[in-house]
Amino acid sequence: MRNATHPNTLLTSTLLATALVSSPLLAGTLEFYVQGEDLATEGFQAPKLTKDGWALTFEQLWVGLDQVSAYQTNPPYDPQQGAPMAVIAEVSLPEVQVVDLVGQAASDHRVLIAEVEATPGHYNAMTWTLAPVDLPPLNGASMLLIGTASRDGQTLPFQLQTTDRITHHCGEFVGDERKGIVVAGEIADVEMTFHLDHLFGRADRPADGSMNQQALGFDAFANDQLEHRFSVQALHLGHVGEGHCRVQYD
Repeated sequence: MRNATHPNTLLTSTLLATALVSSPLLAGTLEFYVQGEDLATEGFQAPKLTKDGWALTFEQLWVGLDQVSAYQTNPPYDPQQGAPMAVIAEVSLPEVQVVDLVGQAASDHRVLIAEVEATPGHYNAMTWTLAPVDLPPLNGASMLLIGTASRDGQTLPFQLQTTDRITHHCGEFVGDERKGIVVAGEIADVEMTFHLDHLFGRADRPADGSMNQQALGFDAFANDQLEHRFSVQALHLGHVGEGHCRVQYD
């Protein structure tokens, strides 16, 4: 495993990256962001409780990200089809990223992890791996959630972690605006998005919906044991905005 970027320097360093750039004078800048949305920074609060009615507040929510790359593809990559990406340009981050989706998040819930020089064009696909990292605070986990849960007057501290390694193959970002369109001399961005409601479910969504049927909820962790392990396989936490990704479990 490659060395991880230390979280204390994560947001102040401009990372080197491999980029297919024909000329520095013709290059633009591509920023890489990751976020857990408001469910990470603000928690699961009414009416957005977990599917089994718990309120959750996260003090820290760490993830390990490896092999992060953005691509220009033609034709556009469709993760539902599963065909290989037809890559015409690529930028890749050379190090594992260790990111706190709560403590390092800006007011828009996002964490900037890198900005790199990039060939102009539309970066309409991404790959990255949710990966175990041996350095603190993950200590072998790929995701670590630390916080407090409450329901019916009961309050429980918790530490939840998974060691799953999952590679995501994603198409274009889906959201209010298009992302990844690099113009010479200007800045564009791409984003990895973790949907925590796929892990805990949502009380304000239909109980028989596919997300709530698959989500773990919090009841399974509501006991006197502080630390719990879980698996995120088949939960599809990783997205690009609302865009889905094809996943591979290592």
